[in-house]
Amino acid sequence: MSAESWCCMSGEATHDQVVVVTGASGGVGRAVAEAFGARHARVALLARGHRGLATAADRVRVQGGTALPIAVDVADSAAIDAAADRVEAELGPIDIWVNGAFSSVFAPLQDITPAEFRRVTEVCYLGFVHGTMAALRRMKPRDRGTVVQIGSALAYRGIPLQSAYCGAKHAIQGFHESLRCELRHERSGVHVTMVQLPAVNTPQFSWVLSRLPRHPQPVPPIYQPEVAARAVLHAADHPNRREYWVGASTVGTLLANAIAPGLLDVYLARTGFESQQTDQPGSPRRPANLWAPADDVTDFGAHGEFDDRAAGTAPQLWASQHHGMLAAIAGGLLAGGWALWRWAR
Repeated sequence: MSAESWCCMSGEATHDQVVVVTGASGGVGRAVAEAFGARHARVALLARGHRGLATAADRVRVQGGTALPIAVDVADSAAIDAAADRVEAELGPIDIWVNGAFSSVFAPLQDITPAEFRRVTEVCYLGFVHGTMAALRRMKPRDRGTVVQIGSALAYRGIPLQSAYCGAKHAIQGFHESLRCELRHERSGVHVTMVQLPAVNTPQFSWVLSRLPRHPQPVPPIYQPEVAARAVLHAADHPNRREYWVGASTVGTLLANAIAPGLLDVYLARTGFESQQTDQPGSPRRPANLWAPADDVTDFGAHGEFDDRAAGTAPQLWASQHHGMLAAIAGGLLAGGWALWRWAR
């Protein structure tokens, strides 16, 4: 389903909305920016890579939206605040801010330098903090607006070879929960919500710094970035939920970790290394976007190299978005069953 057709089904009118998406030059951020473009929103695209940004902005315009590409590093709080000023000056008051920028290192902890670990934390965690702060400075005086944090099942469950990324996602989860409590205490009209994603077919597996002997891959099952984008748009439209889980694998992982985290430790210790690598040897010439953007001269787009293995739909996503309806149906079935049992007796 295209972003435009999904938009029409959602019934949301977003022609006048101003949306900021960080990490918008590639991957999930790119898919989110294009989906908002299909809803004819005014989209500010924040990322470092000039070529990726330019092409993403063109795609937003083709979809029918207004695009404002801004080259910025989310680790620089002053630069992010200045970017927010520019967005409001050129597009208008920010309605939705989506935090999605990230970088990482695929390696065992002993093979990651302190500087690399710090950089991942600055981008993946503090980048979300900087974006949220910039958004709230403008939204809270108006008492309206929504911040969407793009999270991961790894915000709850750490896996081997991704300690820096998992640590950052856990930090975002705690930050998100704390902020929600503060906004509720203030009875603020500003909303924050979080979308926990499964493995997604994005270019990160081609450009994240890797010290693995073989080419990295997402842990199956794999979903297309448009699945994630639909979830992010739904969360932006319905931000009263504290978080959304996307994909049956996310649900299964989070439930297993809540029930038997020790057993999951054992399972991931046995399978986590092999499942995150293909059969192809790693290339010493692969790009790495930790310190500099990989898409500065080459546009990687939203999709990675696993299209043949990635699902374009996630039935569980519908269930996550309609849990109230499902609970009512389940309650009705239980009540009906109880009444039938009473009648039979």
